[in-house]
Amino acid sequence: MASSSAELIAFLLTISGWVLVSSTLPTDYWKVSSIDGTVITTATFWANLWKTCVTDSTGVSNCKDFPSMLALDGYIQACRGLMIAAVCLGFFGSVFALVGMKCTKVGGSDQTKAKIACLAGLVFILCGLSALTGCSLYANRITSEFFDPTFIAQKYELGAALFIGWAGASLCIIGGSIFCFSIAENNKTPRLGYAYNRAGSVVSARTKACNGSDFKTSKVPPKHFDKNAYV
Repeated sequence: MASSSAELIAFLLTISGWVLVSSTLPTDYWKVSSIDGTVITTATFWANLWKTCVTDSTGVSNCKDFPSMLALDGYIQACRGLMIAAVCLGFFGSVFALVGMKCTKVGGSDQTKAKIACLAGLVFILCGLSALTGCSLYANRITSEFFDPTFIAQKYELGAALFIGWAGASLCIIGGSIFCFSIAENNKTPRLGYAYNRAGSVVSARTKACNGSDFKTSKVPPKHFDKNAYV
């Protein structure tokens, strides 16, 4: 019962994390223009993995898609690949989790379901690590440009999509770890109990030996000792 509850909690965590990671791809605000040191703000620049936009003071936004994938900066291409890989891994991990959980009726025997659930946990951990790496790589580029005194172009700050991605990646890693640990607890076999019989005292043993019924049931004839036997 405890392992089933742990699997259910892990499933909810991983699915929630996967949904958050997936929602970062269409989110607009991966980075937002900084207003540090600016007195009057006439426009706000923001961008994501697919386009860059500007919003003027009247609220009108104009966006421009990146014209060429091969002409993009290397960090944007890497972030795209990592986030898409995280979404794909989360999809396969959710399928494995549904098959391997105890509360479902597919997957075969308990040992087979345990292996599938453990595989689902590892896949979700990889999903979380991919998303965490992609968001961290993008954030590292923003912070390095922001704190670089020689960088004179438009500086940006961290957008909401990065924090959503970090939260989703953390949930995937935590849920996947719970999957793996719950399966490890199931594989522990219960220890056999052994009855411990306390040895009888010397007095009780002698009393039993002096009992006439023991001499009758015993096949070994009693020994007679001479009066000088203990001398």
